[in-house]
Amino acid sequence: MVATPGQDAADSAAALDEAASTLMNVWSRPHNAADVPVPSTQLRALFILERGPVNVSSLAAELGALVSSASRLCDRLEASGLLLRDPGRDRREVSVRLTTEGQELLDRLRLRRREELTQVLESMSAPARAALLWGLAEFHEAASKPEADGDSFSMLA
Repeated sequence: MVATPGQDAADSAAALDEAASTLMNVWSRPHNAADVPVPSTQLRALFILERGPVNVSSLAAELGALVSSASRLCDRLEASGLLLRDPGRDRREVSVRLTTEGQELLDRLRLRRREELTQVLESMSAPARAALLWGLAEFHEAASKPEADGDSFSMLA
């Protein structure tokens, strides 16, 4: 389904949903490669940690998980050599951060995602690419604006 300017927002949303599904399939292919040693939930945690060290409670909140589940997830990532735990000064609050290997994994995934996207974009005409990027920029701006009640949409990193 291709959206045209005269369609209402619901029709456009349906077209966007279909296109977004395709985009997510292309974007996430590298996450399923044989040399990616962790499942998607653990990758989400690594991408959160890429922004900087956090305590396990904060990580759990960002993942929408229980602290005990986040702690077990950290155990697995630490055993894989992708995460380090740093005890705090009072040893009651432990922070977690990426290791060099964890950052290298994320860098490799980001490069592969861009390669996948480049292949698709190269098959499009220059005007279609320009229109897509313009539309996505407009969408990002609209989705990032706070609503009248102060809430805003959240975007994936």
